[in-house]
Amino acid sequence: MPDLERGERLQIMLSADELRAVENWRFEKRMPSRAAAVRELLRRGLNAEGFDVAADGARSGSFSVLDKVDGDEPAVPEKN
Repeated sequence: MPDLERGERLQIMLSADELRAVENWRFEKRMPSRAAAVRELLRRGLNAEGFDVAADGARSGSFSVLDKVDGDEPAVPEKN
């Protein structure tokens, strides 16, 4: 196995629904591991065009893998 230079860990907390969505995507795409699936999702997200910048003062809880639930504060300013 080649020597990978992945010396940094990234720990995130997900709700059960968020984890289920990631795992379902992983299995649909036949990804070899959860870590590989998360790296691929991050790569796709970072390469996406037209993403919004987080609003000033946005809290971590405002960001979710799944669509916004009623009552949640938006993480990005809504466009009019």
